[in-house]
Amino acid sequence: MIFRRPLTFQGWAVPLFQAAKSLIAHAERIVVLTGAGISAESGVPTFRDEGGLWRSYRAEDLATPEAFARDPRMLWEWYGWRRGVVSRCAPNAAHIALARAADKGNMSIATQNVDGLHAAASTPERALVELHGSLFRIRCTTCEWRAVDRSSVDASSDDTLPRCTTCGALARPDVVWFGEALDPTHLERAFLEAATADVCLVIGTSGVVQPAASLVSITQLAGGAVIEVNPVETPITAIATVSIRGTAVDAVPRLLEKAG
Repeated sequence: MIFRRPLTFQGWAVPLFQAAKSLIAHAERIVVLTGAGISAESGVPTFRDEGGLWRSYRAEDLATPEAFARDPRMLWEWYGWRRGVVSRCAPNAAHIALARAADKGNMSIATQNVDGLHAAASTPERALVELHGSLFRIRCTTCEWRAVDRSSVDASSDDTLPRCTTCGALARPDVVWFGEALDPTHLERAFLEAATADVCLVIGTSGVVQPAASLVSITQLAGGAVIEVNPVETPITAIATVSIRGTAVDAVPRLLEKAG
């Protein structure tokens, strides 16, 4: 049964919303794709809206391997600032509802966000794929070393920048920058989950950032249903089984609550 009419929370079309809940309740496997919209309600600025310019630089000009190679101190200063902003934010009701649902074992969550809020909401590690990395992890620029790092960043000199504890080389944020490929292991895992899912729940993403946006099509082509939660229409709306016009905090806990 396919419903393509968008829903609104000002005047809910209850049968359609219940249809979405029913699809989720009866799914053996669920894959979730989240974007910036789910974290906006926690106070996390979107990538292109983090206070506008930072020291006259656009985020798109900073988040590149070339910018890091030119001036690692400046890049680490920027990431230190971003960590400070995000560390003051807490998981919201949507993050928490997803974490509880994922704990049951039949849901995986692939996120495009680097804010770490799904992990902070106690999402099981086995159920979470951070496709674009995390602000709170670092990795070596030379060897394969990686580590969780929530400390403040001292960018006062090259010597105070984060370093690899294995080989001593300069460390960098463990995030995917413009011009870089996603970790193939993470991507393969997410694609496999999407291909075997009965439902793909898409929350707060524009649906234009590839290859993450392909998860939706993979589930649909495999015969699964697509449920979209977004305040505005996106390219995903046209292929969604049910498209819900609402925020993540309003919609997601209600979608995942036990029926009856």
